Amino acid sequence: MGKQSEKSLSEVHGSIDASQNKSWFRTLLAFIGPAYLVSVGYMDPGNWATDIAGGSRFGYQLIWILLASNWIALLLQSLAAKLGIVKGWDLAQASRQQYPHWVNISLYVLAEIAIAATDLAEIIGMAIGLNLLFDLPLLYGVIITVLDTFLLLFLINKGIRKIELFIVSLVSIIGLSFLAEMLIVKPEVAGVLKGFIPSDLSGDALYIAIGIIGATVMPHNLYLHSSLVQTRKIKRDDEGIKKAIKFNFFDSAIALNLAFFVNAAILVLAAAAFYNNGLTQVADISNAHQLLQGLFGNMAPILFAIALIAAGQSSTITGTLAGQIVMEGYINLRISPWVRRLITRLVAVVPAVFTILYFGDAKLGELLIFSQVILSLQLGFAVIPLIHFTNSETIMGKFKNSLWIKILAWTAAIVIVGLNIKLLGQEVGNFLDSSYASAYWLKLLIFVALGFTAFLLFYVSFHPLINKLTEKHIVPHLPIKHLQLESVKPFKQIAVTVDFSAHDEASIQYALSLGNKACSYLLIHIVESAAAMRHGEDVMDIETLQDIKWMETYVADLKLAGYMVSYQMGYGSRANNIAKMVMDANAQLLVMGAHGHAGLKDLIFGSTVDAVRHKLKIPILVVR
Repeated sequence: MGKQSEKSLSEVHGSIDASQNKSWFRTLLAFIGPAYLVSVGYMDPGNWATDIAGGSRFGYQLIWILLASNWIALLLQSLAAKLGIVKGWDLAQASRQQYPHWVNISLYVLAEIAIAATDLAEIIGMAIGLNLLFDLPLLYGVIITVLDTFLLLFLINKGIRKIELFIVSLVSIIGLSFLAEMLIVKPEVAGVLKGFIPSDLSGDALYIAIGIIGATVMPHNLYLHSSLVQTRKIKRDDEGIKKAIKFNFFDSAIALNLAFFVNAAILVLAAAAFYNNGLTQVADISNAHQLLQGLFGNMAPILFAIALIAAGQSSTITGTLAGQIVMEGYINLRISPWVRRLITRLVAVVPAVFTILYFGDAKLGELLIFSQVILSLQLGFAVIPLIHFTNSETIMGKFKNSLWIKILAWTAAIVIVGLNIKLLGQEVGNFLDSSYASAYWLKLLIFVALGFTAFLLFYVSFHPLINKLTEKHIVPHLPIKHLQLESVKPFKQIAVTVDFSAHDEASIQYALSLGNKACSYLLIHIVESAAAMRHGEDVMDIETLQDIKWMETYVADLKLAGYMVSYQMGYGSRANNIAKMVMDANAQLLVMGAHGHAGLKDLIFGSTVDAVRHKLKIPILVVR
């Protein structure tokens, strides 16, 4: 665990070279990718419920709402991409340097809650999809989704292009599934086209429209997009930045229009299958699946379930990447990627498992809707700072937003925040009418939380207007100074870990090259047999006796060459024993052999080097 570099998603930062002079089409291919990872958030299982409800209740009437939501999303995602391209900051990093510490901690907590809520929707969607396709119990489906953590760890080690290819494949599965669904249900073309004409909204239609807009623009996507565009290495002059902004806009337009097609297809499917057949109360994903089977046979529900699994899987990957971005950006903290992703997934799995065990499978649909309400609460805290930053000439220079972009962006922010506040208000009203409202402590907790978030929203909205935004370095550096070089002091004691493998000879030779015959050397080996774990130094099994013979041979060979050397055996925990022996010997340098494990192998075999490094304050030389 430690502090991060200035680079967002540093393991893939600038990993794709888009700076070379290529044809227009090849340049577009170099930039295409980030928006596809973002687009899956606009077609995740959390959107399905609102689209199904809108189509079954009002036919094709709300398609224009989906289109308007898509335009708003395209505008905001383009601003997020521009921030990342122009300044090389993700949205969380930009917020950290412009707002006070207490604000950033609050924004970080809200962002984590939003990401957990997003992940919760993906878990539920995937579990329902597995249940519909394979009749797998929902509880098992939820638990299986923990394995997604290891899939993402594998993909990110292969590079950002492999992740993008995987996501595009899943998005293609979703799109093709719904294209086939359209051929099966045969919607009315005239009715679909009429749905693009804006119509009056009132009552339930307004409520569902609010839900569609609130579920479309998701906060974690803004953090994600501002970071992912930095995976492209570009020329840092005005021409290179302009080109990157232009081609990333094309990337966003293509990907988000594909997302619009998927959302519109879900709504059209619900309208053609349910509304046109008089089934106007379908809002649950499972019910929709069952009714499709009754109306159109087996193929339609199978395609529906496959698309749902693909949507859940793809959105899960992008949600966990967003979790890494907000942690590193807001609080400048970086932990092992697999730990970060496992935490994100477990935070979402726990409420899903609890709901199934305590309330039953039927309540998962309500939990899915609740996750979208949580998202609505956080949206303004990402949108408003983004608009402030991209409007600022201090931060963006000549690439700041034009007047008409400012007007459109603030209009979108007011609409989104206003509608989400209204949706949240309705949910609070429903709570006050429920039996849970009799619990005064719960009521007090809700109103305190709402009061604080209202104050925080006011603060992030007006703080940049009162205190002018400034240009800062995310990680400040001390003034440049010359090195004060002294004569190098020779090592008096060097410790070397050995494990009787081919790495030992290289480790010992490096240690000898850094010391001399006046230096003392300590060879360290840890016995890790089951008996050693249990009995410690009292163990004298065959493995331990063989290890001692190895050590005595090493020591004899080194003494014969004129070196002062001793050895120590440890038993049980590698990292703890090595660190203790090194400190007891007052060693000034530790030389360790590395096996070259990475990713999943580190998880299985353990990363001794990292564990020891955190326990010692002396230099450590890792030999491979």
